[in-house]
Amino acid sequence: MTLDEVKIGHRTKIIAVNGQGALRRRLLDMGLTPHTEVMVRKVAPMGDPIELHLRGYELTLRADDARNIEVEEESL
Repeated sequence: MTLDEVKIGHRTKIIAVNGQGALRRRLLDMGLTPHTEVMVRKVAPMGDPIELHLRGYELTLRADDARNIEVEEESL
């Protein structure tokens, strides 16, 4: 599953950051690293962008970029 498929209010854990070059580096620099817990806070009406909560801050990410982040559902 990728980050753009996660429903609002669900928590996930990043398992891999795909992409190459500058895109991958930018995602990692924003704190989207493996084993990080992420919660989807909001999704814009047309589905792009997505607002995330991670590491104590809010981050807005384009859906195209979110497709490069593989996640797994957090078990309760």
